Formats: sequence, C-alpha cells, structure tokens
Amino acid sequence: MTLLKEIVAEIIGMFVGDARLTLAVLVVVGTAAAMVVCGLAPLGAGGLLLAGCLLVLIESVWRGARPAMRR
Repeated sequence: MTLLKEIVAEIIGMFVGDARLTLAVLVVVGTAAAMVVCGLAPLGAGGLLLAGCLLVLIESVWRGARPAMRR
C-alpha cells in the first residue's frame, strides 16, 4: 500500500513540481481545444499545439538553465 502511495505522490509531484510549466501547457491545450470547439481549422489547432508546446518547453529550459549560466 505504501508503494502505491509513493507512486501516486510522485506522479502528482511531476505535474505540480513546476506550476508555471503546468499552467502554460494547460493554456496552450485549452486554447487549441477552444479553437476546435469553435469550428476553426483543426490543422491550425494542431499547429498551435506544436508551436505552443515547443515554445513553453524552450522557455522552461532557458529559465532552468539561467542560474547555471551565471556561475
């Protein structure tokens, strides 16, 4: 039972560990979903998902590496 609790805590920690990253990805996914629901081109929503997630990832890596660059 404790193993199950540790696994669940680790999974939750992965998503809550970096709140800014989690929120940014949710905004990108929500915006793409809203585009599809509103009847806009699904290809455009897919492009938004691709570009948005890549930009969020690049920004997160850049923000994480910034303190290391100051050393």
